[in-house]
Amino acid sequence: MSDSSSKQVAVVTGASSGIGAVYADRLAARGYDLILVARRADRHEALSARLTEAYGAGVETITADLTRDTDLAAVEKVLASDPRVSLLVNNAGVATLKPFAQTTAQEAATQVALNITALTRLTQAVLPAFLAKNSGAIINVASVLSIYTLPVSSVYSGTKGYVLNFSRGLQQELAETGVKVQLVLPAATATEIWDLGGVPLASLDQATVMNAENLVDAALAGFDKGDELTWPSVADEGLVENYEVARVALFAASQNGRPAPRYTAG
Repeated sequence: MSDSSSKQVAVVTGASSGIGAVYADRLAARGYDLILVARRADRHEALSARLTEAYGAGVETITADLTRDTDLAAVEKVLASDPRVSLLVNNAGVATLKPFAQTTAQEAATQVALNITALTRLTQAVLPAFLAKNSGAIINVASVLSIYTLPVSSVYSGTKGYVLNFSRGLQQELAETGVKVQLVLPAATATEIWDLGGVPLASLDQATVMNAENLVDAALAGFDKGDELTWPSVADEGLVENYEVARVALFAASQNGRPAPRYTAG
């Protein structure tokens, strides 16, 4: 990617396939140059060539395993040193979908490292420059399993619950600035994460599965509208509003220095 380019740069992690590859395509179509981060060099090199040919995008690819500290540090350095970076899509994620008692320590640690640590550190890498210029955006791809746990998703849901709360906290911190944080909560999406995670995509009710193109298009429509939370598959907006009202009311009700009567002796 030419250093002389005046175009804004979007960074997409987990860009070699699925949701990340679609984000890369859509953002290139919107006129961004790209930094694509993924483990599989062959895939993101092919994607880079396609996007350059289709849209004239300048594309830099970084082959990195974001669960490895050395690779993560190298990506942090690139993001922190490029003043053209204006958008970070924290999409990279991994799931091991099986009971926690059957989950190895390494499987659990990998989910924490990629879904939590990498997302946090890459956000830290871009935020100082965003604040200095009072502009920029961060899109954090979480999951509907941020608010719900299956018998096979204890660790995955825990990591995505972190993404939800981390993003909501950032939104409050940055409310008076020009820096935007969007939290995206996909439901079942047709990507490799299912087969790799141990629950075959074919085993799901296909009526509940959204393709990655529709997911990203809906998420970007929410981004354009200024959504802080985007639930791409939830048609009833009232459910989202009710969830937010109930969440805030429950927190407010907890601000009480005395035990609830149901926990005190009669």
